[in-house]
Amino acid sequence: MDSPTQRNRLEEEESPYLRQHADNPVNWQPWDEQALDAAKERDVPIFLSIGYSACHWCHVMEEESFEDEAVADVLNENFVPIKVDREERPDVDSIYMTVCQLVTGQGGWPLSAWLTPEGKPFFIGTYFPPEGKRGQPGFLDLCERISDSWGSDEDRPEMETRAEQWTDAAKDRLEETPDAAEVDAPGSAGPPSSDVLETAADAILRSADRQYGGFGSGGPKFPQPSRLRVLARAYDRTGREECLEVFEEALDAMAAGGLYDHVGGGFHRYCVDRDWTVPHFEKMLYDNAEIPRAFLSGYQLTGQDRYATVVSETLAFVDRELTHDEGGFFSTLDAQSESPETGEREEGAFYVWTPDEVREVLENETDASLFGARYDISESGNFEGRNQPNRVARVSELAAQFDLEESEILKRLDSARQQLFEAREERPRPDRDEKVLAGWNGLMISTYAEAALVLGEDEYAETAVDALEFVRDRLWDDDEQRLSRRYKDGDVKVDGYLEDYAFLARGALDCYQATGEVDHLAFALELARVIEAEFWDPDQGTLYFTPESGESLVTRPQELGDQSTPSATGVAVETLLALDAFAADDFEEIAATVLETHANTIEASAIEHATLCLAADRLAAGALEVTVASDDLPDEWRDRFASQYLPDRLFALRPPTEDGLESWLDQLELEDAPAIWAGREARDDEPTLYVCRDRTCSPPTHDVEEALEWLGENGGSVGSSETIDESGSPF
Repeated sequence: MDSPTQRNRLEEEESPYLRQHADNPVNWQPWDEQALDAAKERDVPIFLSIGYSACHWCHVMEEESFEDEAVADVLNENFVPIKVDREERPDVDSIYMTVCQLVTGQGGWPLSAWLTPEGKPFFIGTYFPPEGKRGQPGFLDLCERISDSWGSDEDRPEMETRAEQWTDAAKDRLEETPDAAEVDAPGSAGPPSSDVLETAADAILRSADRQYGGFGSGGPKFPQPSRLRVLARAYDRTGREECLEVFEEALDAMAAGGLYDHVGGGFHRYCVDRDWTVPHFEKMLYDNAEIPRAFLSGYQLTGQDRYATVVSETLAFVDRELTHDEGGFFSTLDAQSESPETGEREEGAFYVWTPDEVREVLENETDASLFGARYDISESGNFEGRNQPNRVARVSELAAQFDLEESEILKRLDSARQQLFEAREERPRPDRDEKVLAGWNGLMISTYAEAALVLGEDEYAETAVDALEFVRDRLWDDDEQRLSRRYKDGDVKVDGYLEDYAFLARGALDCYQATGEVDHLAFALELARVIEAEFWDPDQGTLYFTPESGESLVTRPQELGDQSTPSATGVAVETLLALDAFAADDFEEIAATVLETHANTIEASAIEHATLCLAADRLAAGALEVTVASDDLPDEWRDRFASQYLPDRLFALRPPTEDGLESWLDQLELEDAPAIWAGREARDDEPTLYVCRDRTCSPPTHDVEEALEWLGENGGSVGSSETIDESGSPF
């Protein structure tokens, strides 16, 4: 029987990224037992290439090297070449990216790693050019030198020793937890207090770019939604105005600059410059989930309509371009698409404009000039001679410049954007990665559910529930009580990771809060119990990223820090704390132990562990429990609570009668009502509201204003929900 490495096996995979490489002359293998066993049998190194479908430099390296027959001959003869989609296998990516960062001081994709047949890395980097330049070796030359060294009796022992050292370093970084002596050291007894939130906020403020908004003194600029959550929470806790100022500056910069798609809505991945002008054009589902959550908080804190508008436009983009016909959300849109001029795939081709293109679409010269002045459409261009729209002029400035009323300016701009959107729809579209990932869907489900509450739009709740049911139907095995990570065209693959369970559990809990349907709460609790069974290690006092019953890799990673998505451990801890109110399980003890185990790490580098800082604050402050005994959540109550920034607010709808509650308890497999529901039935046959903070509760009331007044008197902040019109915006 032929060895699996004698042919390219990626055509058998459903991942769009892997299938992009199915026609390469390189005999690519997926990461599986066949490929790993082949490396051991042939006693050759593994060449591991990790990327994702929307990765620009992944495409470049493919065109330059992986489509080259000479490169393919070397890889096929002397290595087992393996391709990994980092979105499908974040565990594999986490291990080798950690090694890359430890060894080189930086990381990125494509990630290129050379491994022993046992999977231990001995050489690593990111993109390699075809020919050596600027101190970088050429890829083909590098492969030949590595192959020669592997076959050398003198060099191979050194390579294997290095592989052991690097693997041990990765284990120290990813797998190990502090020993008992370190946990019990002075200053580390118990979980971090709420002070760690202010520590994180202080560090975030020091990193703020007060001139251009966001964080860092140069480019590239990333959105950093977890940092924004810390600033919002810290402002709520302390009233420190600088937190709100930096928070708003970041929101406004992202909404005005090239990160935001001003024609079609939604956010690109990041900007390559300090002033947010030119984005890296791919659109990721997780960015378009987490960034709008920050804008919802901005709307709650300030009442400014412009923040709600960004959320609405972004969700309209997700509905239109990233949503499966049957519910559920796709993963990414590529940065590249075919240029109408050259016929070649170019980054940003779908999104950028010249003044002539704008004039051709709008026809009216005044409208074209108005749009150009508003969105920085110039002859010189801001991106390779063309223009990525950036909102640079205020409506009041345009009114004076064009001698028009502000209302007329807004009307013309809205019409121009619509016409340009319709014209853009005729362009060749970026490729879409149609993987449905459980964890990323959980992030988006939470955003839709929260938007339903904050903006009062019931269709957002319907979208959230449709997506939750899509993922549950296709990726959840009810008999085995296990979640898979990826669905694509009927194909299900990969055991779920901590982020899949944690993000989806939070999404299910948020669907319960938005709809009051107990089935969503029951699903959240099922997922939480698997987190305890598969990811919780009581001996180490931590949550691991991979399931205990899953594939054994060279190390078992944890995910404590925030990356492009929030920390899986942080979201798990926050969600376990919230679900503890509804369960007989001791979820709070697990959450508190995880925070205690990592207290020194969190306190020493709070800015890198923003989500865990938020979780520590939630543990210390306790949830704001809003129990509603009613068949439905009254619209007025929802609007009054959800319009305020109350970051630990937990809606807990329950049936109005004890008889009705019994059926819920049966579905949740609970013998007794949890405290959040116990004794809190409807009074006088009317919807009844109970508000509790830190085990102190308001009297039952039918009047939402009474509950809010009690909250204000008992440590809760009740902010303004007034709004201003667009002319009050700095943009």
